[in-house]
Amino acid sequence: MRSEEALTSTQTSQQALLEAVPTGLYIGGQWRPSETGNTFPVHDPATGRELAVVADATVADGATALDAAATAQKAWSRTAPRERAELLRAAFDAVIARSDDFAMLMTLEMGKPLAEARGEVTYGAEFLRWFSEEAVRVSGRYSAAPDGKTRLLVHKRPVGPCLFITPWNFPLAMATRKIAPAIAAGCTMVVKPATLTPLTTLLFAQVLEEVGLPAGVLNVIPTSRAGAVTGPLIADPRLRKLSFTGSTEVGRRLLADSAEQVLRTSMELGGNAPFLVFADADIDAAVDGAVIAKLRNMGEACTAANRFIVHESVADEFATKLAGKMARLVVGPGIDADSQLGPLIDEESRAKVHDLVQDAVAHGAAIVTGGRPVPGDGYFYSPTVLTGVTTDARILREEVFGPVAPITTFQDEEHAIQVANDTEYGLVAYVYTRDTARTLRMSEELESGMLGINVGVVSNPAAPFGGVKQSGLGREGGFEGIDEYLDIRYVGLADPYA
Repeated sequence: MRSEEALTSTQTSQQALLEAVPTGLYIGGQWRPSETGNTFPVHDPATGRELAVVADATVADGATALDAAATAQKAWSRTAPRERAELLRAAFDAVIARSDDFAMLMTLEMGKPLAEARGEVTYGAEFLRWFSEEAVRVSGRYSAAPDGKTRLLVHKRPVGPCLFITPWNFPLAMATRKIAPAIAAGCTMVVKPATLTPLTTLLFAQVLEEVGLPAGVLNVIPTSRAGAVTGPLIADPRLRKLSFTGSTEVGRRLLADSAEQVLRTSMELGGNAPFLVFADADIDAAVDGAVIAKLRNMGEACTAANRFIVHESVADEFATKLAGKMARLVVGPGIDADSQLGPLIDEESRAKVHDLVQDAVAHGAAIVTGGRPVPGDGYFYSPTVLTGVTTDARILREEVFGPVAPITTFQDEEHAIQVANDTEYGLVAYVYTRDTARTLRMSEELESGMLGINVGVVSNPAAPFGGVKQSGLGREGGFEGIDEYLDIRYVGLADPYA
């Protein structure tokens, strides 16, 4: 097939996919327009072109969605755990069967290369399989009180209707990571997907509808006015749980709003991940890990390595090799087969990344490679390595969310720990060393909810994902993930022998 014909075929398949994705609100098992009929556009960050227009939920639409969730809660909580498990397993199979559709859709609306999008489909779908297995393992206990006068019965019940506010950077995985445990636990929910990337969540809702999720269990309300629509839901006494993934600034406001109703909350907030390279590390392996930890999802990840803290004796070697690998990466639209790094999500994000780079240079940093926006259509930024970054540069304090690796140095282990912990955030840290004792010390001394040792990726559906300090509270995934959606009930029983 000639290249022109291949391009036309690809464009046709993309358009067919976009036309097949529902763009309405999903409330009470029905697809419907916004109360006002208003819509908002979704754009391709690689080109700026409009992909679709999506129903723009109003305050009244949000209230209707919560009505549906509250109405469905009682019956849904009484469904057999096995029934919920089988539904999640069916959803897993359906998502895997439509891997190409989900991957293409994420690439179109978010920008990541198709290879990464396919990886997210695998990762996101695994939450469905993992929590299908956890649904039937919720347990309690029965025991005698220490004084022997009563019996103690402890069991777990669904929290109740939940509100999920999801981010734009992992459109499928951030939805499944919240929706799957809620379904497994027996909770209903209202989901407000990110305005920039709502299409993937809407397609996933369609899949759940097709596999038989009862009406009202899941309700999806894309909106361009997030605060106006979600605020009344958070204030409604019928809502019992809020889960948010996004910036610490917004998370603080949501926690304050949640205090009035004393909501159960899960907050996965900002990060400022240190990437420590000790003198005894395998430098080539550390460089490979750094590329993954920094450039996965174009650096637009809360788990992205944000500060490269390298022992002064190996800093030059590390910087040279890292810059060499990053400079060779192919930057281009995610739908291109040879692209290794896609665009940033919008012009505002790209401008912020460039501002952080310029600030670092103004404070004495040197650009080894990159350091500028890529000219032309879309919101591309060149892979960048900075050396000699000083402690007063903003890039060491703020989340970069782009393909920029600032390198600073340390003298000894105590100094490395001090520099790594010198942040209000504590989501994840990465350490490269061959010293087993040091590994154990790092696991105790570094202030982070997660730690990668000689690996550049730590996220796994079977592991508890979450941070400490101002990176949030609660955990998603792992055995711990379903507990976020369960209340503990204690029943005191009279002594059966009395």
